[in-house]
Amino acid sequence: MSAWIRMISDDEADDRLTALLDKARTPHGTVDTVMRVHSLRPATMEGHVTLYRSVLHSDDNVLPFWFLEVVASYTSILNDCTYSLTHHFMNVRNLLKDQPRSDRIFVALKAHRPEEEFNGKELALLRYAAKLTTDVGKMVISDFEALKIAGCEDGEILEVNQVVAYFNYSNRLLNGLGCTTEGDVVGYYKGD
Repeated sequence: MSAWIRMISDDEADDRLTALLDKARTPHGTVDTVMRVHSLRPATMEGHVTLYRSVLHSDDNVLPFWFLEVVASYTSILNDCTYSLTHHFMNVRNLLKDQPRSDRIFVALKAHRPEEEFNGKELALLRYAAKLTTDVGKMVISDFEALKIAGCEDGEILEVNQVVAYFNYSNRLLNGLGCTTEGDVVGYYKGD
């Protein structure tokens, strides 16, 4: 586990922090850096765990989890956040179970050319994600209308909006505190 900021270990944690670390633990029993980096301010860890799970792992979501992980990865590419990209593109690979397709998707996203692997509703959602990440102040109603024309339902748009908003938050947290994946178990997914 590595970051520029001091992180409190399990051994140093008081009862409140221990409870929150336990809530943030992966099924492997570890706490990823993305959560432990909050250890000096446990309230933000609690909020982060809740937000993350509600945005990316809610049973209410209708878009496929692999696609939401693609959106997370693309947002992280646009923000140059290696930490999130490493974790979440491994999830894309694990969920798709199609190495050649995963490789093509990765190359297309890194080149900022999602149209090389996506079309229709998925492409429209990825273009929306890109603009929401890089040009948020220039969002206009026609951006939303383009999604509707592509066949997106309002709930699907909200799902992508929330994944993008969450990863813009998380990418800034991670990059701003110098977090690395050192010591994290990369690529776990609840379906593994």
